[in-house]
Amino acid sequence: MGQGPVRRTAPEPKSARQPLRQEVVDGIKAYILRNELRPGDPLPTEPALCEALGASRSSVREAIRILTALDIVEVRHGHGTYVGRLSLSALVESLTFRGLLSPDDDFQVMSDLIEVRELFERGMAERLVASLDEKQIDRLQELVDEMRRAGGGQGKGFVEADRAFHTLLVAPLGNDLIGQLSAAFWDVYVIVAPHLDVFTHEHEVATIANHQRIVNAVRERDPVEFATALTDHYAPVRRRIAEARAAR
Repeated sequence: MGQGPVRRTAPEPKSARQPLRQEVVDGIKAYILRNELRPGDPLPTEPALCEALGASRSSVREAIRILTALDIVEVRHGHGTYVGRLSLSALVESLTFRGLLSPDDDFQVMSDLIEVRELFERGMAERLVASLDEKQIDRLQELVDEMRRAGGGQGKGFVEADRAFHTLLVAPLGNDLIGQLSAAFWDVYVIVAPHLDVFTHEHEVATIANHQRIVNAVRERDPVEFATALTDHYAPVRRRIAEARAAR
């Protein structure tokens, strides 16, 4: 983990008492915040962290493992430790596990995800309709065509096109948090959905048709029709989830 000199200030030294694991985790996070580090910036070497935090090597390594799982820290073997991407991967893992763990929770997770995705897209209807440029609109149309060619909501091509469609839909907002949340919720949706027997051929046909309506509304710069098409897109999914949950 040999690295060059650490820029800015080092972590504040602790007392001689060996800190608890969470204290070491908090100490590393405090260092990142105090020095206003960005994703990709280097962290102190392991020996430097041990000395500054008054912690054992095993405690620092455990703290690094925890922070790596949260994507706060990234370990590049042979190079050192860096600030991670700070993505929502931990949230995705947590929601996915919750959805797969319990027969009841999977339907609740699906319902929650659909609600959040719809809130994002409907709430930004006017901005999205105004912001998507012609090239992006053409790409949305291409993705609908890909979904139509792929057919079958469980097919890989269909799912990938559907995800790319919704990712591109919110891209013009230029909001990293919304982009990450949208992608995170879609990740969970894709993982949990195959475990729910709620999607039919009719649903797939309706999904394609409503995606086409969304594209048409954007091309016509019509936020009202855009919002209506989104509502019609998500309503059948809500209904099928409710029916499947009641039948279980």
